[in-house]
Amino acid sequence: MSKFIDDFRFQYRTGGVAQKLIFWNVGVSVLIFILQAFFSTLGSVVVGWIALSSDLVSLLYKPWTLFTYAFAHAGPIHLILNMLVLFFVNRLFSTFFSDKQFLTLYIFGALLGGVFFLVGSQFLSTGGVLVGASAATIAPLIAVAVHAPMMQVRLALIGNVKMWHIAAFIILLDVIQLTTSNVGGHLAHLGGAVMGYVYVKLLENGSDLSSIFDKLSNLFKRSQGTKFKKVYVNNKVVKEENVDADNATQRQQKIDSILDKISKSGYESLTKEEKDFLFRAGK
Repeated sequence: MSKFIDDFRFQYRTGGVAQKLIFWNVGVSVLIFILQAFFSTLGSVVVGWIALSSDLVSLLYKPWTLFTYAFAHAGPIHLILNMLVLFFVNRLFSTFFSDKQFLTLYIFGALLGGVFFLVGSQFLSTGGVLVGASAATIAPLIAVAVHAPMMQVRLALIGNVKMWHIAAFIILLDVIQLTTSNVGGHLAHLGGAVMGYVYVKLLENGSDLSSIFDKLSNLFKRSQGTKFKKVYVNNKVVKEENVDADNATQRQQKIDSILDKISKSGYESLTKEEKDFLFRAGK
């Protein structure tokens, strides 16, 4: 058991953003499945605090559900399909973009998908709650299709198709199903698709939404301005240096005086003391 946990931790630490998102989706969803199976009342409470409700009033005291709904799923099949799509989309997305950009689109795709669900629920019968990572995963998929529409993708049992074919099929399918079941889910998908399109267009104009997270992280960093460097002064050394400087000045003055005397009266005019001093200075 310990080895399994260590392997799990290693895979989580070394994996990319998509792998971490899969771990979180699976972890949250499986926990909900277990609670619903064995502790139905508690499971319902947990879902109520994670899923996005169509009731706008509930958003006032549960604003986080505008994002957390993207980590809960309606059942094992729903979870597996979304995780397969997430893995597949990340492989395509990483060809052109970074992990940070993938995470950015996942977050903003979920948020805009939730907004579409809430707005649509005021006019259509969308159902009580929204769960699932579909909107969050469709956002990077559409982003790839907008960025590289002619990119060839090989699909099992179908063959090679272009990215814009995949994007057009998904969007058309969601639009058609707005008049059938799961209206809220399809609205969320369209919100994610819009986010993917907007993200790439902003990127082409020089605006990368992922830089928002850099700015947020910088708010918690200390300013890296020029640091004040405190200088410690050894007063004893300074005093000794001043004394040495004074002695050198006096010595030079005495030498100059002796040399003047020699030039006027000759060397023999010097006293023994003056001769000895000049000899020591010469050394």
